[in-house]
Amino acid sequence: MILEKKNILFLRNKDMENNKIDNLENEIADPNLQDELIHEINEENKRNPLYKRLAIGFAVLLVVAFGLTWFLTNPPKEAYSGVTDFLETIFNKDLIGYLIVGLLAQMVDGALGMAYGATATSFLVSIGVNTMNASASIHIAEVFTTGASGLSHLKFGNVNKKLFKNLLIPGIIGAVLGALILSLLQKGTIFSEDNVKNYIRPVTMVYTMILGIIVLRKALVKVQVKNKITKVTPLALVGGFMDSIGGGGWGPIVTSTLISSGRAINYTIGSVNLAEFFVALSSSLTFIIFAGLDPGLWQVIIGLIIGGIFAAPFAALLVNKVKKKPLMIFVGCFIIFLSINTLLKIAFNIDTFKSLATGITNLF
Repeated sequence: MILEKKNILFLRNKDMENNKIDNLENEIADPNLQDELIHEINEENKRNPLYKRLAIGFAVLLVVAFGLTWFLTNPPKEAYSGVTDFLETIFNKDLIGYLIVGLLAQMVDGALGMAYGATATSFLVSIGVNTMNASASIHIAEVFTTGASGLSHLKFGNVNKKLFKNLLIPGIIGAVLGALILSLLQKGTIFSEDNVKNYIRPVTMVYTMILGIIVLRKALVKVQVKNKITKVTPLALVGGFMDSIGGGGWGPIVTSTLISSGRAINYTIGSVNLAEFFVALSSSLTFIIFAGLDPGLWQVIIGLIIGGIFAAPFAALLVNKVKKKPLMIFVGCFIIFLSINTLLKIAFNIDTFKSLATGITNLF
């Protein structure tokens, strides 16, 4: 009887806490008035050791994903007999460059909730990796780096579990559908990946540029947002689909939309990053099964993974410690810059991001 009463009281308290968080999320969005929401979600995260369970799940999924990828791209005999040769081709001086690229790309993505693909692609192309191989490597590496990033955000209290759960399933469905459609289109030689990107990316970038302006305005001017996005399922579905079929879009579409609608910036970035692991895993496995993977890309992939995993905790700590208003200003400016750069690249073949990446890599 006593135990039953304790359980009833626990459930009532939990419902009250969840209602309090929901009510705070529905209040007028203002970076200066979100401290109470941040405190409530931190307390809720501490009471529920979700990150420990997710850590075990991540570890199992990563091992399964790596093993499945390896054996799908290598016959069993070669997989066992070529281990020594494989290690020699991976761990040499070329790995350092890919490791630095992974570190820089994950710092950007973990801190801003977007642009891992854009950052990594620009740096990889600048050091001699062709665009197609860069794209394939990034999709696989993202599975590992987003896992590390998501766990780091969870540990530092940057995750709203309710938002994460609402993003998870529709994001996975969208990612699988996008990867499946793109793989089938390529196999049937109806459209190339470049054709799809050239039609989809301009529309996406105009959309994200507008969102960037909204985020920047919200940080600089006290704007009262009365209609916050509460139904994130369609947003996650579109974000996952665009990320697979358009070569990127989960962060720019989902993160930008949620922040521009008034959600707390650190919880948006953390929750979107955590969900991105499952989105990346789903799309990568779909691509591998239906389109295959070049075994020669493992050095690039492993370099990106090591660098990204090393950077993930620092990026999550940065999001947790930096004040919300400066972070919103930086995120808004970065969204606008990324959108304009992509539009210039499509229209005039001008890539300022690549030029910047080349300049940085020349320093090394």
